[in-house]
Amino acid sequence: MSFLIDSTPRKDGFRMPGEFETHAGTWMLWPERPDNWRNGAKPAQKAFVAVASAIAQFEPVTMCVSQVQFRNARNMLPGNVRVVEMSNNDSWMRDCGPTFVVDGKTARVVDWDFNAWGGLLGGLYFPWDLDDQVAGKVADIERVDRYKAPLVLEGGSIHVDGQGTLMTTKECLLNENRNPDKTQAEIEDLLAGYLNIKKFIWLNHGVYNDETNGHVDNICCFIRPGVVALTWTDDKSDPQYEISQENYEILQSATDAQGRKLEIHKIHQPDPVLIRAEEAEGVDAVEGTLPREAGDRMAASYINFYLCNGGAVVPTFDDPHDSLALAELQKLLPERKVVGVPAREILLGGGNIHCITQQQPKA
Repeated sequence: MSFLIDSTPRKDGFRMPGEFETHAGTWMLWPERPDNWRNGAKPAQKAFVAVASAIAQFEPVTMCVSQVQFRNARNMLPGNVRVVEMSNNDSWMRDCGPTFVVDGKTARVVDWDFNAWGGLLGGLYFPWDLDDQVAGKVADIERVDRYKAPLVLEGGSIHVDGQGTLMTTKECLLNENRNPDKTQAEIEDLLAGYLNIKKFIWLNHGVYNDETNGHVDNICCFIRPGVVALTWTDDKSDPQYEISQENYEILQSATDAQGRKLEIHKIHQPDPVLIRAEEAEGVDAVEGTLPREAGDRMAASYINFYLCNGGAVVPTFDDPHDSLALAELQKLLPERKVVGVPAREILLGGGNIHCITQQQPKA
């Protein structure tokens, strides 16, 4: 079982490791809701199987699945992927799932409040009560103790370097639909206590048209301590250009918790990816859920990749920039095997590979 600890990770000597550090495994959630995933989520399920299979080359994967979909998922997934039954509202393990912290001997879980990216002020679905229980259930399954943090936060809204630095966006963490009663300084204090952070890098905005209110994991990430990758475009007429340019300037003037200047690598985005008519028509129209409409631009980015033990699983979009992004990332990650996975079906649901995965670091 999992015990709820009345303390903070920093007080107890725990920290959140960087994603590039060694994992015990990866957690995912199975897609099924027809008001977000087209055609009864069948195309998305195939994409999730491809992602899970790619990660399972490198480390253990656990897929959490509702009772209704359990047998289907077990049949579709390879035998080396563990499947466990878990009720949920949707399949974004990065955002509703736990954040693991370690002290060199043991792992524990930080359980944030989850409100479906904005609650009743622009949230993406209602209800979200089952998703808010996911982190505690994962802690129980793994028999690790848990901290309950008094903060609305999604895992995709933060990146850490494991050495005391956290990177996020003001667009998301300071949005009135997350923690309207807290100042930036109060949010920093909570993140410092629950993740053992000493230095904050605040970008202003995330990727253009990102329905998560600008999650950092779609625009910029740590590849290793002191080194970041930033989504980029050379097209000055694209709304993304000014966003990336502004973030580049912030990163250039920033230092991390160790006092290092950052090494910044630009990864050119795919051409704008728009929802096709047949894709929009395949989604059930339900009140209270974000509509998927033909012609809408999606927040496509290669930065939404996932680092696992010896690997990097990167979204591709059948775009001319795919091969360049994969080659650039392989050059930046010589110690890893870079694997591209077609991810348009995941993007149609509102996120990508990083959004549907959550690492469990090795204790």
